[in-house]
Amino acid sequence: MIEIQNLSKIFNSKSGEVVAIDGINCTVHDGEIFGIIGLSGAGKSTLVRCINLLERPTKGKVIIDGTDITGVSAKELRRIRKNIGMIFQGFNLLAQRNVLENVMFPLRLVGKSRAAAIKKAKELIEIVGLSDRINNYPSQLSGGQKQRVAIARALATDPKYLLCDEATSALDPTTTTQILELLKRINSERGVTVIVITHEMRVIEQICDRVAVLDKSHIVELGKVSEVFANPQSDMAKELILPKNGSVPTSLARKAIRITFDGRSSFEPVISNMILECRCTVNILYADTKDIGGKAFGQMLLQLPEDENSCLRIRSFLESRQISYTEEAV
Repeated sequence: MIEIQNLSKIFNSKSGEVVAIDGINCTVHDGEIFGIIGLSGAGKSTLVRCINLLERPTKGKVIIDGTDITGVSAKELRRIRKNIGMIFQGFNLLAQRNVLENVMFPLRLVGKSRAAAIKKAKELIEIVGLSDRINNYPSQLSGGQKQRVAIARALATDPKYLLCDEATSALDPTTTTQILELLKRINSERGVTVIVITHEMRVIEQICDRVAVLDKSHIVELGKVSEVFANPQSDMAKELILPKNGSVPTSLARKAIRITFDGRSSFEPVISNMILECRCTVNILYADTKDIGGKAFGQMLLQLPEDENSCLRIRSFLESRQISYTEEAV
């Protein structure tokens, strides 16, 4: 378990102090996939680099399996870091070494024999699906393949924790999905606790169990992904999860209703049932819904009919089904 207590990091610059993170408190439980999300400059990368002391916090504690690593010796910190793998947006592979040699590198650093390192590296390369690229150099690999090598290398020392700092932000959507599925498999099959730093909501919804929302160096919301998606409380979470719809034509200046999906079955045809039962049509102005574990989360903006009786039937239908909604003008 990782416990972060009152963690702050202040950088000194020519223009003065810059507060990167301020008073962060959260706990990452063993075996979960924990997401940290926020806009650029919110402090996400600084926070994850403080977890393994690549950045030493200005104050606060990072307690890993009961030990506050901010107070241990350099030798003890090196031992603890063997349990913490890390992958980066930029892959950070060694250009002059092939796939096998890149994955072997941390094994050799910790004193493994060459034969043992080769055996272990080949096993990891097979896990990430790159056995056919074992002799290729980074320049011969795609972005997704490079990230798979980076993941194999991060797993070389059998870490208990894996820190992922914007690990998919340089990848296309299809490759991102493949990398996230790989991380989920590593989490479930190897029991590795994964911490994901990202600015992309689709990453959080696809892979994470819980999420912390960062804004201006602070955690402004923390909870299960399904709960935060269903009912975001902070302004930043609302901005990330329920983006304002700027594409609605202003010429359609009528009443509208914003429906919030907060965990109903994804297989329930809510809008179709509403149209059939209320005997009226609606215009879908905007929709952003997601399937998380077979449950629907998100929002939909519907333009209401001009007829007030039709509007009353729609409101009655939504209330009878206990579907959350708000009315607004568009």
